Amino acid sequence: MADNTEQFQLIVWIKENLELLFANDPHVFVAGDLLWYPVEGDNNLRLAPDVMVVFGRPKGYRGSYQQWLEDNIPPQVVFEIWSPGNRLSQMAKKFEFYERYGVEEYYLYKPDVVDLTGWRRRESSLEVIDQMTGWVSPRLGVRFELSKEKLQIFSPSGKPFFTYLELDQQRQQAEARAEEAEARAEQAEAQLQALRTLLKERGINPEQL
Repeated sequence: MADNTEQFQLIVWIKENLELLFANDPHVFVAGDLLWYPVEGDNNLRLAPDVMVVFGRPKGYRGSYQQWLEDNIPPQVVFEIWSPGNRLSQMAKKFEFYERYGVEEYYLYKPDVVDLTGWRRRESSLEVIDQMTGWVSPRLGVRFELSKEKLQIFSPSGKPFFTYLELDQQRQQAEARAEEAEARAEQAEAQLQALRTLLKERGINPEQL
C-alpha cells in the first residue's frame, strides 16, 4: 500500500497511463498493488508490486494474480515507488523476488531525489541499466526522462504521460474548442441567411448568383 499521497499519485499516474497505452490490446493486463502469487500451494510466497504489466494475459477483474491460473506467465514489467517507510533490506528482498520469479524489467523510482533505477533480465538474472535518461523499455516501448524536478515518461508516439487532472483539462479544452467552432459555424450560417433575405428583398434571387 502507498505510504503517502505522493507515492499514491505516482502509482496511479503510471498505472493509468499504461492502461491507456494498452487499452486496445485485450491481451495486456495492468494492475496496481495486486498480490502476485508465483507458486501454487504457497500462499506465504507473495508480493504486490506498485504497478505490474503482464503481456499475454486478458484484461479483467482479479482478486489476486495467481500465476498457475494465468498460463504460468509472470509479470514481465514491474514498478516500485520508494517511500520513506521503505527499508533497504525490504527492497533487497523485493529485488530477489522479482529476479527469481521471472520479471524481465524492474523500475525503482525515488521521488525525493528524482532517481530512477532500472534492471533488465539477462538470462537468469536482472542486470542494472547503466543510463536511464532516454532509456526505452523493450516491453512497453515507453521512454524515460529525468530532470531536476521530476520523472517523465513518454509513450511510443512521443506523448507524455499525463495526470488525471491534466487529461481532464485537455478534455475540457477540446470541448470548449468544439463548442467555439460550432458557434462560429452557426454565426456564419445566420449571416448567410441574412444575406439571402436581403437579396430577396431587393428582387435578387440568390440561387442564380
